[in-house]
Amino acid sequence: MLESSAPRDMLGRSRLTKVAAAQSLLLSEITKLKPDTEILSINQALDRIGSEQIISPEDLPGNDRSTMDGFAVVAADTFGASQSMPAYLDLSGEVIMGALSDGSVSRGKCYKIPTGGLLPVGADAIVMHEHTVPVDDQVIEIIKGVGTGTNVIRRGDDIGKGEIAIDIGRRLRPQDLGLLAGLGIVEIEVFKPIMVGIVSTGDEIIDYRDTPQPGKIRNINSIVINGLCKRYGAEVCDYGIVADDESTFFTAIEGAVEETDLVLFSGGSSVGMRDLGEQAIERLGNPGILIHGVSLKPGKPVIIGLCNDTPVFGLPGHPVSAMVCFDFFVRPTILSLSGRLHKDVGFHPSVTAKLMRNINSAAGRLDVVRVTLTFSEGTMEAHPVLGKSGAISTLSQADGYFLIDEDCQGCNTEEFVEVYLYQ
Repeated sequence: MLESSAPRDMLGRSRLTKVAAAQSLLLSEITKLKPDTEILSINQALDRIGSEQIISPEDLPGNDRSTMDGFAVVAADTFGASQSMPAYLDLSGEVIMGALSDGSVSRGKCYKIPTGGLLPVGADAIVMHEHTVPVDDQVIEIIKGVGTGTNVIRRGDDIGKGEIAIDIGRRLRPQDLGLLAGLGIVEIEVFKPIMVGIVSTGDEIIDYRDTPQPGKIRNINSIVINGLCKRYGAEVCDYGIVADDESTFFTAIEGAVEETDLVLFSGGSSVGMRDLGEQAIERLGNPGILIHGVSLKPGKPVIIGLCNDTPVFGLPGHPVSAMVCFDFFVRPTILSLSGRLHKDVGFHPSVTAKLMRNINSAAGRLDVVRVTLTFSEGTMEAHPVLGKSGAISTLSQADGYFLIDEDCQGCNTEEFVEVYLYQ
């Protein structure tokens, strides 16, 4: 009896692979791969990925400070103070912003102090202006008592010397850069952005700027994939449209594998180009094909391979299928290769919404259902966007998608689902 000629993945299987298993195998193969690093000024490092753990070199703040406009006091002098029985304190000085006070606060006395002012020696709390009444230029009434430490930020309360300020793998947000600035750290080592090579295949594909003749279609996928790669921090090298012949296709893929960190070709995972995609991945390096075909709708015919240290993906030609495969496989690969934390690689923003119509599904596959979201009477509602896998308008209309698991045959109206948001 003849052996099956069905393509087998790295684990020797010829049947479709479940999405979770495919993701797990892919990420286990690429976790050892990390990009190069570079040092940037913090004002150039927004949204870059930190490649080292930053330890605070000092306490922040460096001195005890007021968090309110008011009066620096000894808290014990205010205990029991109220509007009917105020405490009276002598105004003996004033804190000037950016300067140490030239005196100290003793029992029965207070200093006027602005927000951010350095706490004078002897004071242990701040009474807000709103809780005082001036008697004259020398005396104030305290009409609400405070406890020790009230309205005061102590030295090191923000972050202490020796504590972790920024962990490795953190995407640097404006507030992270602000923390570094506050600590006097002016440069940071970050991972260099990975380079993604995009190859479009198909004799029917033309440049999106051209007018298609009968039988031709504009190149949608390269624009969609280009934008998605950049959205997740990668740089892109577009190798253009490649003809459906072995020599041209193989040469383009070989060049992309040598010159970039991750390669995407679209169209070559379906009938007509399937064999060329497989052959290219198998010829260009080990371990070769990891996965060919997943139990996913849309997106079943995706090819996932690894040519030495370069992941290679063959995405379906239909735009919706290609974007679904990008979300499930390419996106986490880009994040992992970019040095992101493991928790960030698997994270996808989502909301809970009430499904507004029945949706059927075939058991044995993971169904991706695109939806628009509305808000009615305090409840988020999910309205399925129905359409064929090649209908790019369904992606443009959708706010996100929910999943119907492999062992489920559908979802019912008014069932609550987790909607993963398109960003």
